Amino acid sequence: LGVAISEASSLNRQPRKPDPIDGVPASRVRVPMNLQAGSLESSIGEFLYARFPKISRDDWQARCRAQRVLDQSGRPLRFDAAARPGMLIHYYREVAGELDQLELRGEASVVIVHQDDHLLVADKPAGMPVQPAGRYAARSLLAQLIRQTGDRQLAPLHRIDRDTSGLVLYSRLPQSRSAYHRLFVERQIRKSYLALAPALPCQSWPHTRRSRIVRGDPFFRMREVAGPTNSESLIESLGGDGSIDRYRLSPVSGRKHQLRVHMSALGAPICGDRLYPVLAEPGGDSGGAPLQLLAHRVDFIDPISGLRREFYSQQQLPL
Repeated sequence: LGVAISEASSLNRQPRKPDPIDGVPASRVRVPMNLQAGSLESSIGEFLYARFPKISRDDWQARCRAQRVLDQSGRPLRFDAAARPGMLIHYYREVAGELDQLELRGEASVVIVHQDDHLLVADKPAGMPVQPAGRYAARSLLAQLIRQTGDRQLAPLHRIDRDTSGLVLYSRLPQSRSAYHRLFVERQIRKSYLALAPALPCQSWPHTRRSRIVRGDPFFRMREVAGPTNSESLIESLGGDGSIDRYRLSPVSGRKHQLRVHMSALGAPICGDRLYPVLAEPGGDSGGAPLQLLAHRVDFIDPISGLRREFYSQQQLPL
């Protein structure tokens, strides 16, 4: 009974957030409550391997030896330790050779447009994810900002595609994070993007595109289907050189890839788009021109200070 009480108390204890390593925050996963004792996944290592099969057993063993797999109190876990139902496991994403790539390239500072006690606004380059994902861990925007500022409490308030450049907002304090999150939930954040795409001389402007966007095939693409609308974008042409125009895109809703899908549906896919209207062949980081989509402007009433905030990206999309 004493052991059971101790384990229950451990599960209910407030989790300690481990410190980032090389700027990469710890990810976490919870063991299902219905995990059966004696099952193939009943050890920490086997559970993690079953949950993330693209990472080999040898890699999980190496991470455990390097103390990069932790319990909810931040204590290292052995590969063969018991995986108790409901326990929280912290682990660190790793990409082989990633830090070597940063050293070879000479890591440049990310442009920070604004920072105060509660908020940080970064100007993200194209080709960099907002937070660790896939083959980007130490090279993600979040990891680079943590290394640059030393702020271990940074957390993204929203996301833009890895291929999209421009403004990203980060919360600096857990105490005020929910107030900023509410701005997005209640659509109190006004965002506008700039894009380069083929000219549409027969289209009248401004144009509002409304449609129903759902997950497509493969899973990371989206598509429009018949049915009640769940997406809306205001699209304006700012003129161009006759073949390519510069557009201002203002999303009213926030569906995944919404602006890319809407522009493609109009017959003007954004220049450099490798997903729409046709999925391009897989390529490396330098495969083709970058997506010409820039998160250019954001404004809102700050929920903490009550002041109007208006930020602009320092990047440009030259024709």
